[in-house]
Amino acid sequence: MADYAPGTPVWVDLQTSKMDDAKAFYTKLLGWQAETVPDPAAGGYTMFMSNGKAAAALGPTFDPNQPSAWNVYVSTTDADATAQKVKDAGGKVVAEPMTVMDAGRMAVFTDSTGAFVSTWQPDQMKGADVVNEVGAFGWSELYTRDVPAAKEFYSKVFGWGSEDNDMGDGSKYTEFKIDGRSIAGGLDMTKMLPAEVPPHWLVYFVVANADQSIDKAKELGAEVLHGPMDIPIGRFAVLRDPVGAVVAIFQGKEA
Repeated sequence: MADYAPGTPVWVDLQTSKMDDAKAFYTKLLGWQAETVPDPAAGGYTMFMSNGKAAAALGPTFDPNQPSAWNVYVSTTDADATAQKVKDAGGKVVAEPMTVMDAGRMAVFTDSTGAFVSTWQPDQMKGADVVNEVGAFGWSELYTRDVPAAKEFYSKVFGWGSEDNDMGDGSKYTEFKIDGRSIAGGLDMTKMLPAEVPPHWLVYFVVANADQSIDKAKELGAEVLHGPMDIPIGRFAVLRDPVGAVVAIFQGKEA
């Protein structure tokens, strides 16, 4: 697998205290195979495989009261330097840079608007083996109440540029970019979600048929929070999975 450019979202994993329930849901919904890392030091960390390729992962929460959530990891060449940039840009370091066996180094932050985001300095593991195809991670999107502050933060920390697009209702959709290539999205959640919902990153997985996947997700115990909705590039829906994590599915127009 080719290396990812620094600043690219390269990995996603789900943290939950209900790992067995999450494993059952996602293997049935997305056709993944679950492979638990055998090293006891990994704490039961489980790889979700799509046709033999690493697509995402599942791990335990540090606190049983911690809500289930998907995490986005952005590639860096130096996790320690990135942690310092986070502090300088008004974010907070939640978990200091740490070495993960021979896979790489990681750290967890909150950005300047309060959303959790992680970074990944690759060693043997570069990131997902498969992206942007059915059964794989396809997109991530920042929901925040301060888009200008988020733009400034991610520019300083990861070198992201940005471009705003009119959504047709007076609101804007921000595309975050690296070297002119769109790598993530962002939008103002103020009028969209209740005040008690914190800023967060939303992870999208690609499916062959959005409506069939929604039906299957509901059968497996998920709740549809938004959609299905058609957009120029496809069709998507936002779900709350059976362990409480929010996740999106996306069907491209070519699928």
